[in-house]
Amino acid sequence: MAKYKLEYLWLDGYTPIPNLRGKTRLADEAPSSVDDCPRWAFDGSSTLQADGSSSDCMLKPVALYPDEGRNNAFLVMCEVMLPNGESHPSNSRANIIDDEDAWFGLEQEYFLFQDGRPLGWPEEGFPPPQGKYYTGVGFRSVGDLARTIVDEHLDLCLAAGINHEGINAEVAKGQWEFQIFGKGSKKCADDVWVARYLLERLCEQYQVYVEWHCKPFSGDWNGSGMHCNFSTKHIREVGGKAYFEGLMKAFEKNKDEHIEAYGPDNQMRLTGLHETQSIDKFSWGIADRGASVRVSQAFIDNEYKGYIEDRRPNSQGDPYAICGRILKTISEVPTS
Repeated sequence: MAKYKLEYLWLDGYTPIPNLRGKTRLADEAPSSVDDCPRWAFDGSSTLQADGSSSDCMLKPVALYPDEGRNNAFLVMCEVMLPNGESHPSNSRANIIDDEDAWFGLEQEYFLFQDGRPLGWPEEGFPPPQGKYYTGVGFRSVGDLARTIVDEHLDLCLAAGINHEGINAEVAKGQWEFQIFGKGSKKCADDVWVARYLLERLCEQYQVYVEWHCKPFSGDWNGSGMHCNFSTKHIREVGGKAYFEGLMKAFEKNKDEHIEAYGPDNQMRLTGLHETQSIDKFSWGIADRGASVRVSQAFIDNEYKGYIEDRRPNSQGDPYAICGRILKTISEVPTS
């Protein structure tokens, strides 16, 4: 009789950014939904989530994905809970405002590294300046291994039911991006974490590692972001100039809280250069990639309805914290 592998995934207690953890549970039957996946204890003293004298933490399954990278396998995204059933302090997912009509799209940028440098870089020094690498084609632009990894990763994500919107080579050599869209306040963030896991696991086979840091080296090179496109039902269907301006005032008022939630070392990336606004300023603009928040001309033409892009979140940020902070600020703005 076949056994089924359920890879339980969770975020540990490291700060400022948690690490992914995973362990495999075997089951006699394939789960048809996340409700078929039982809670499971783990040693929180080994993940900075408990001490040795009372080390039990609980994994609460919240999302289920088929795993085409292993035979008879599934991925189970989990929240971390205390033994008494309460949310663990490290559980950033539990703090997100529930809104089934919230839509999020996250643009995850990253570098692929091998032997201490991005794929395609010379052993010493730098490659030619950025310019031809964005959406580049050919060996001189993307090398011979990166595209293999990126395409395999895309197929794994699609097989898992993750809603990719696209992939592309990015501005710096060795830098790539995938975009994920999800409806509901937590779906997109769940999918990004699982997509990160699949990329990390895939890269193990190639002795390559993923560099999520927003500015892994200095110089005239773009950093890595995770631009957050978002909307609520009110923003999509009602909108209006007055509401939008009130929302931007709330974003400006909460500027520091947003930056705190948007990933570490962002001062290295948000410099006012390389398509960013300075970290100590807030601005919004129409089609302005140097603004903190960008809206399209179509958004304005449609009576300030549609979606909004926050360009400040960085590549290493926690998607749960990012989406949660945005929804918290939105909740402060009256809709009438």
